[in-house]
Amino acid sequence: MTAAKGMDGAAGNGHPEVLFERRGRLGVVTLNRPKAVNALTAGMVDLLLRQLTAWAGEDDVATVLVQGAGERGLCAGGDIVAIYRDMLRGGNRTAGFWQAEYRLNSLIARYRKPYVAIMDGLVLGGGVGISAHGSIRVVTERTRMGMPETTIGFAPDVGGTFLLSRAPGEAGTHAALTGAHLGAGDALFLGLADRYVPSPSLPDLAAALEDDSAEDVVERCAEPAPASRLAGQREWIDACYSSDDAADIVSRLRAWAGPGQEDAREAADTIEAKSPTSVKVTLASLRRAATLTLDEALAQEYRAGIRFLAGPDFREGIRAQVVDKDRKPQWKPATLADVLPGQVDRFFEPLDGGELELHPQAQLTPKEADHA
Repeated sequence: MTAAKGMDGAAGNGHPEVLFERRGRLGVVTLNRPKAVNALTAGMVDLLLRQLTAWAGEDDVATVLVQGAGERGLCAGGDIVAIYRDMLRGGNRTAGFWQAEYRLNSLIARYRKPYVAIMDGLVLGGGVGISAHGSIRVVTERTRMGMPETTIGFAPDVGGTFLLSRAPGEAGTHAALTGAHLGAGDALFLGLADRYVPSPSLPDLAAALEDDSAEDVVERCAEPAPASRLAGQREWIDACYSSDDAADIVSRLRAWAGPGQEDAREAADTIEAKSPTSVKVTLASLRRAATLTLDEALAQEYRAGIRFLAGPDFREGIRAQVVDKDRKPQWKPATLADVLPGQVDRFFEPLDGGELELHPQAQLTPKEADHA
């Protein structure tokens, strides 16, 4: 087993932030910040990039398994407290963190070996980025997944707009705008996961992966998944979220008179409590991402992220939810009607000399890179 610490200083209590281990033909990655639900730091992302690239070129590594330490979840996303502190200093380190994180997301989506992500417990934001782009994505009865960025004055990133824009009907739009937590059935329905394995079976799954085919192992361990609540709400979700205007979506939700009326109105209340700028930018990002490749969507999310760093709502959202915890953010502008189309469009304009660089050659195994 090898261990490494993050770039932002030693891990809490001297424990390594990421563990890398070889078990037979299996490479095991364990995110190791359990007290922070394994939230990603810049150092963790850099280490993951390096180790996954190395394993891609090693013939005796057949499969990679990614899991989280502790009982709370795989990963609660990026370390937003670190992002908040960086914003107070100008936000330069966060931009670099996103550059590396999005390269990692792109690498995982292209990985040439089975990449098994154990999406047990909380899987939020950046946690979705290191799991839902993998080739074999396993959920359990404990899975609570989501892209809650509109709650903190941001928009889904790490390829989240790419994934959610391809969900059935408008279910991805609902998940993105409300930031809803999703159980195993909903994750499977949205296309964010592949198989359901009860959590007591996870140790057996991991042990079998040391020697056997990943696809065969997961097939043996999988069981029928719980039903998706979202699948049963398609009528009102598709009808209400089909608009390209966020204010119109809220109006449709409030006016819905069919089955699911109470759920529709609750969704309207939820959206109106989010950052109006975030809601409108998220909706526009989803619509644009529907015709983009993953790398193009990541580049678009990066542009929007840089603009959020410079605006007031991202900082205010983290303050209200995580720093002061008063849950009373003061959004600017304060309502959907106050966010003008031109303000939204600016989030997607090219960055002067600072676009996302994914370095496609970094996605190659060492042998392939020699011949590129």
